[in-house]
Amino acid sequence: MAGKLGFGMMRLPLIEPENDRAVDMRQVERMVDAFIEWGFTYFDTAYMYHDFTSECVAREALVKRHARDSFTLASKLPTMFLKKEDDQERIFGEQLVKCGVDYFDYYLLHSLNGTNYATAERLGSFAFVARKKAEGRIRHVGFSFHDRAELLDEILTAHPETEFVQLQINYLDWDNESIQSRMCYEVARRHGKQVVVMEPVKGGALARVPAEAERLFRDLRPDLSPASWAIRYAASLDGVMMVLSGMSSLEQLLDNTSYMQSFEPLSDRERAVVTEAVGIIRRSIAIPCTACRYCVPGCPKQIAIPEYFALFNAEKQSLNRGFSIQRAYYETYAGTRGKASECIACRKCERICPQHLPITDYLRQVAAAFES
Repeated sequence: MAGKLGFGMMRLPLIEPENDRAVDMRQVERMVDAFIEWGFTYFDTAYMYHDFTSECVAREALVKRHARDSFTLASKLPTMFLKKEDDQERIFGEQLVKCGVDYFDYYLLHSLNGTNYATAERLGSFAFVARKKAEGRIRHVGFSFHDRAELLDEILTAHPETEFVQLQINYLDWDNESIQSRMCYEVARRHGKQVVVMEPVKGGALARVPAEAERLFRDLRPDLSPASWAIRYAASLDGVMMVLSGMSSLEQLLDNTSYMQSFEPLSDRERAVVTEAVGIIRRSIAIPCTACRYCVPGCPKQIAIPEYFALFNAEKQSLNRGFSIQRAYYETYAGTRGKASECIACRKCERICPQHLPITDYLRQVAAAFES
């Protein structure tokens, strides 16, 4: 089962923390080499990741340095950027060049929701990827999805040619009414589709669980990290072909590969512990942001939304009621980026947020916490 772990190239290590283009290539090369050495093959990138450079990183760290038959590569058609039908051919051609490949093993329509699905239908995106598959440029066709289960059912009914679906699944979102992880998973399986899991660790949040939850995990399995529980939870589901992990360091990669090389599904006792941990974690997280950064490019005030939410969550979890290091970091960010209070409530961020978060409301809470 070593093949169930996928390398998500969305949160790569950086040499400049605030510059998504400043990828630490030397460390990424070591990570790629170790991943393949441990017997894993699946790499996932996308047009927009790392400020439109992730595909180039894949070319330099993976494609140029390893035999083409030693890995499988997935990328995505950015439905959120499509304006006219010709954009698809242009972008797909760019992606082949950026990745340095002649074909993609897996290719997805990226981030389908109500708006993006309407765009895909208007521009014939499903027909486009079908043509590319017929031409040998794509081996397997799917889509990633961020919306309600009813829409997923509608899409899969209209497009039974879809081979797999990429869904956000983790133990914290399993019964979340906004994300609908369980309901979407059940729809996909009812249609007989294989599932690729994204955000199994919820943007790293489930790797840094509250101490009480971590004690539960360690008491039962002292040999396993908190992140391992999240990834094994997703990988244990029937029909899951791959679990993506957006690994940001060699240390994280070595941890993930250590337990996924000889994958063990969760036992009944472990599932009970996860259920108990969910209650603890939910009480500790104020804003369930995954730091996907979809909200950042379109913000007219250049507000550092994911960073502010992370600081707000850390502030709420902090036991220190004196000097606030989170406030200090906030003031540093606000020196070069828009303050939370400068939000004009245009809600562009909310329309693109895969988590359907009320970002405008949360920014008011951030401003109250750090600017008063």
